[in-house]
Amino acid sequence: MPIILLWVGKEIIDEVILLVNSEENQDLSRIYTLIAIEFTVAILSDLFNRLIGVTDTLIGNLYSNDSSIELIQKTARVDLEYLEDSEFYDKLERARRQTVGRVNLMSNSLSQAQDLITIVSLISALIYFYPILIVLLVISIIPTFLNELKFSNSNYKLTSRMAPERRQLDYMRVIGASDVTAKEVKLFGLADFISNAFSTTADKYYQSIKKLTIKRSVWGALFNIIGVVAYYGAFVFIILKAVASIVTIGELTFLAGSFNRLRTQLQSMFTRFSNITESAMYLHDYFDFIDMEFDENTEFELLPTPKTIEEGIVFENVTFSYPNAHLPVFRNLSFKLFKGEKLALVGENGSGKTTLIKLLLRLYEPTSGRILIDGVDVRHYNKEEYQKLFGAIFQDFVKYYLTTRVNIAVGNIEKVNDDKRITKSAELSLADKVVKDLLKGYDQELGRRFKNGAELSGGQWQKIALARAYMSEAPVIILDEPTSALDARAEYEVFQRFIGLTKGRTSIIISHRFSTVRMADRILVLKDGEVLELGTHEELMAKGELYSELFELQAEGYQ
Repeated sequence: MPIILLWVGKEIIDEVILLVNSEENQDLSRIYTLIAIEFTVAILSDLFNRLIGVTDTLIGNLYSNDSSIELIQKTARVDLEYLEDSEFYDKLERARRQTVGRVNLMSNSLSQAQDLITIVSLISALIYFYPILIVLLVISIIPTFLNELKFSNSNYKLTSRMAPERRQLDYMRVIGASDVTAKEVKLFGLADFISNAFSTTADKYYQSIKKLTIKRSVWGALFNIIGVVAYYGAFVFIILKAVASIVTIGELTFLAGSFNRLRTQLQSMFTRFSNITESAMYLHDYFDFIDMEFDENTEFELLPTPKTIEEGIVFENVTFSYPNAHLPVFRNLSFKLFKGEKLALVGENGSGKTTLIKLLLRLYEPTSGRILIDGVDVRHYNKEEYQKLFGAIFQDFVKYYLTTRVNIAVGNIEKVNDDKRITKSAELSLADKVVKDLLKGYDQELGRRFKNGAELSGGQWQKIALARAYMSEAPVIILDEPTSALDARAEYEVFQRFIGLTKGRTSIIISHRFSTVRMADRILVLKDGEVLELGTHEELMAKGELYSELFELQAEGYQ
């Protein structure tokens, strides 16, 4: 289309000059025909450009949606030990940015093909008249292209190298301007401290960007001078040909327009190629993450995962160390949890209670030893299927800024539309009283992140989270400090209901409140990565060791 428009323009100018110099009757029919052709092509060109714009937008959105879903699914399959590693998290962060940051890559690639058609037609026209113009054109474009290509690579390397600093800046923005941290920031006067910490890291990042940007601009300006000299050399060449009457005025405008359009088109194409190359480097981070393979225990033959537990769970000489940790959390840990038993885990902070749960859930695998269900090593089971045997509520449960219904249904998300089950679960966890005070009930969005969200107190959130345990149909239920934000009366009522409603189901409870712990069938006391005591409340009190000491210390506070 560009070459047609330029050619028609040339014909119109030459026809006008011919008619002006003609002494005969002027026939304007050819002028009208040429104008009609140019008008038609201009309309078609606009329609095509709008169609391309629509296509680019739709493709970009589809890419963003699909890549985000793929990233979410991939992250769900990543072992917890990787997600808790800072270097791996930087890789994840770079991948996450590409789900929205590179949506123009496809449209840029398609635009390259489109420009190539235009460029071939323009080059053909220039070669027809004066091939030397192509040489001048190449001289005017190549230096700038090479400069952009070089600095695109440098920019990518800088961005990758500074990923930890960028993540730190994002974190400082969150803690410095968030409703979650606002109370402590005000109370402890942390604004200046956070600002200074942000400023130090931001200045380091800024200086690196500044140095590269200035260097890129200086070299770009120098190479551009070469390009401008070549361009105007070609322009002077065309003018001289017109002055010497070797070309017509129409041909002059055609050649000048074609050369200018071709230079602009090539510059755009090379710049876009540079952008595509840079985008592809960043997109490589996304595919690096998506293509990652994680070690699977291929030495274990996969067996069908049981639907129920017939005998119990056994920890057999389990030793475990966190990656890069100097000391193991557990050393030859051994005990048995019987089917239908309520087992409480007790121990001082850092004794490994939550780590034990992570091992049981296979969020981590033992360094040595094994975990058995009904006598079978759990590594013989598919991890995702195995984890369906458990329903767990952690102390640091997630507050989903979604509806109340979804927050409860998280415990068994397939039942998200089962109103009867959701209502019953809320009643059992005492969350029904919280729901009654919400404007939209179970359809109320929770949290202040979104406009119509309702904020809850810590205890109210905990009741909502506890309802998830009752949604679960898993044979084993795990509660990790599930009532720490509840008052004494609510806690007692919650556990009375829990004990009554989980008969026949195996349960593990972690709690620092011994009024809760003593409700368990047996109590396991951890110390220094080993089982120190195991028995009923009465048995452990009679032994007079750590459990008895901790119980007495807590009891003194109520006397």
